[in-house]
Amino acid sequence: MRTVGFRQIKSLFVLSTLCVALLLPLTASAAAPSPFEQRAGSSDTPVPIDNLEDVQQAVVRIEAVGVFKDPAEGMLMEAGSGSGFVIDEEGRVVTNNHVVTGAGFYRVYLEGKEDPVNARVLGVSECADLAVIDLQGDGYPFLAWYEEPIKVGLDVYAAGFPLGDPEYTLTRGIVAKARADGETDWASVDGVIQHDADINPGNSGGPLVTADGQVVGVNYAGDRNVNQFFAIGYDEAVRVVEQLLAGNDVDSIGVNGRAILSDDGQLSGIWVSSVASGSQADAVGMEPGDIILSLESLPVGEDGTMSTYCEILRSHSADDVMAVEVLRLDTDEVLEGQLNGRQLEQSLSLADQTGGEEAPQQETGTDAETPAAAETYEEFVEVTDGQGIFTFNAPAEWTDVADGDWIYADNNVGSRFDISPDLANFFDNWGIPGAILRYSESLPQEMSVEDLVDAYTLEESCTKGERGSQGL
Repeated sequence: MRTVGFRQIKSLFVLSTLCVALLLPLTASAAAPSPFEQRAGSSDTPVPIDNLEDVQQAVVRIEAVGVFKDPAEGMLMEAGSGSGFVIDEEGRVVTNNHVVTGAGFYRVYLEGKEDPVNARVLGVSECADLAVIDLQGDGYPFLAWYEEPIKVGLDVYAAGFPLGDPEYTLTRGIVAKARADGETDWASVDGVIQHDADINPGNSGGPLVTADGQVVGVNYAGDRNVNQFFAIGYDEAVRVVEQLLAGNDVDSIGVNGRAILSDDGQLSGIWVSSVASGSQADAVGMEPGDIILSLESLPVGEDGTMSTYCEILRSHSADDVMAVEVLRLDTDEVLEGQLNGRQLEQSLSLADQTGGEEAPQQETGTDAETPAAAETYEEFVEVTDGQGIFTFNAPAEWTDVADGDWIYADNNVGSRFDISPDLANFFDNWGIPGAILRYSESLPQEMSVEDLVDAYTLEESCTKGERGSQGL
C-alpha cells in the first residue's frame, strides 16, 4: 500500500505477493548436507532441461521473510513470495531483487521436496531487478539460457507460483514486442520483453521459456488491464547475472526501494523500505522509512521512476564517494552525507521551519465514545479472515469483524473482510475508522477500481477530495 498523497506513475504491478509471517526456524532434513558445504565434483557432464514438461523441476517458490517499512502501514513483518529458477546443478537460482532484498531469511521450495531448502544471497542488482541466491546442496535440475535473437511472435511460456500458491503454474503466450520500455517505480531496465503469457503477483523472478525449456527472460512486471506482461530479456539478464554469480552487487547501494511522487509533484524521491546490513546505505546511516531526495545533488524520482537514480549509480563504481540527501519523516528533518564517506547529519529541521507546531487534527467522528479517524493507535494485532486470504496488522481496538463471500450484483465474485471498532457505525456514516477489503479474480476483467469505488454510496459523507483519506 501507498501512503495518502503518493501515486504510482505507471499501472505496472510488482509481481510479488505479501503476507504476514511468523519467524520460525527452519529444520533441515537429517540426510541433507550441511549449509553451503564444499561441493564434490561430478564425473558426468550436467545437462540442462530440454523440454517444457520438465521445466517445473527447475522452478522454485521463494519466501523471503523480513521487516519492512511501508509508507501507509509503518513497520511490518512480511514474507514476500516470488518465483525463481535454477541455472546450474550447484543450485544457484535467478530471481528478482524485489523478491529477496531486505529479508532476514529465505524458504525455498522445490518440486518433489516437502521441506524448504536454505539459501543465501550471492548478489543483487537494484536497478536491473535481478538477484542470485545459492541453495544448500547440489545436483539440481537446471535451465539453460536462450541463445537466438528474440523475435516478435515467438511462442513463450511463463512458469512460476502466482499469488503465493504452492501449485506450479504454466501459461502460454507470444512475444508481442522484443524491446519495450523497462522504466518502472522499482527498477530501470534498458529494454524488456513484452508478452501476453498471463502472470500474476508471485510470478516475480520466474522464467519465461521456449517450448524446449530455454530461458528467454525473467518475469518481473505486468499490467492486467491491457494484458501486457514484461520479462527482463536473457541478454540483459545474463550480463548482470554473471557479475552476481561472482558475489558482486550491481548498481546497488543496499536498499529495498521504489520511486514515489506526490500528487501535487512537490515531493519525489526513493522510498526506503529496508536497508541491507553492511551496505553503503547502512554505513551512511540510512533507515527504513527514509526518502532519498537526491544523489550527487541531482533530484531522483521526479518522473515517478527509478531512471535518474539508476543512471547516477551506473555512472559510478561501488566504492565511489557520492553525496546523498535524505528526508526522514519520523524526525521531520533533512539529512546530508556521503555514500562511502561521511555519515548522514541534519541539514534542515522541518520542525524548526514550522516553529515546532503540529498541524491540528480534524475531528471526523460523530460519536464521542468512538475513536476518531485521526486517532493514533499504539497496539496492533494480527488479524486473518476465515479463508486465509487477508492477513494484516490492525489496531487492537478494531474488534468488530465481518468476513465471507463477496456478493456483488447478486453474484459471488470473491471474498470480503471488513473490520472497525463498530462496523454498523462505520458503514452508516463513515465517521469512524475502519477497513474494507475485497478480493476478486473476476471483477477486474469487468470494471476498473475507480468504477467499483463509485458504486459505493459515499457522497453524503465525503467529497472526492477526501476519498483517498478514507482509505478507499
